[in-house]
Amino acid sequence: MLQPLFLKPVFKERIWGGTALEREFGYQIPNEHTGECWAISAHPNGPSEIENGEYAGMTLDQLWQEHSELFGHPKEAVFPLLTKILDANMDLSVQVHPDDAYAQVHENGELGKTECWYIIDCKEDADMIFGHNAGSREELVAQIEAGNWNGLLRRVKIKPGDFFFVPSGTIHALCEGTLVLETQQSSDTTYRVYDYDRRDAEGNLRELHLKKAIDVTTVPHQDYVREPRVEERENAVVTTFVESEFFTVYKWEIKGQASFSFDDRYLLLSVIKGNGRLLHEGKQYDLKKGTHLIIPVGFGAFNLDGECELIVSHM
Repeated sequence: MLQPLFLKPVFKERIWGGTALEREFGYQIPNEHTGECWAISAHPNGPSEIENGEYAGMTLDQLWQEHSELFGHPKEAVFPLLTKILDANMDLSVQVHPDDAYAQVHENGELGKTECWYIIDCKEDADMIFGHNAGSREELVAQIEAGNWNGLLRRVKIKPGDFFFVPSGTIHALCEGTLVLETQQSSDTTYRVYDYDRRDAEGNLRELHLKKAIDVTTVPHQDYVREPRVEERENAVVTTFVESEFFTVYKWEIKGQASFSFDDRYLLLSVIKGNGRLLHEGKQYDLKKGTHLIIPVGFGAFNLDGECELIVSHM
């Protein structure tokens, strides 16, 4: 009988990280500068481990290679998605990501990186950097060379519950006091544009990647504007945030017992609020804030019971 696959997160120290992952989710973090929880990952830089059932102890990348039936025998060579939770205790560097074609050539066949953010929490009056004001690539280069960051970078206000789609080529940065769930292509390629002249623990400036960043930045900036689609079901509200060639992302708000069925695709589920249970063929599985799991292909109908919110994605 198919079971949900519960995953053990991987944690990453970052210069801008803090302790919110422990405070908000009860995770045992390695130190006080923990910036990233790689919650559902098959990337070689931090693969998640299966915690339950017959596949316990296997990493997700192993499972993808050895049990492709769980994922519908997909055509992709590598598990294509990566779910993270980010604790921006300080401003992140201003950065941009390549698309698949550029990364294939310049990053040893790595995937490009289109991503999206769900704002779990943020400080009052928070903002983030999203896009730029240059009208041409020549202007982009001139502004970067002049260090005119205030004139070049666009800032947008954010609040808990906001959602942003961040295609490859978009200049962006989370800012201090922000907790975010990120759904992205399974890539670890980032081109740093500006880092506030910060120094690391050894007193060194962090590397910038200006040539590659200028190559891949979309000019002029393009906003992706789409109203979320909200569907009210029995004991559930399903919000569809984005349907792109890379991923579809939803928020499920559960109050009571709600039924779901996705027979032909695998689902990535992350509980971001509350508690509940997953009920399937006479078995029940506890869900709590900070739980991450995959529903395999062919799992069939299941119920979620409780009061909780989940971010859900699939290819």
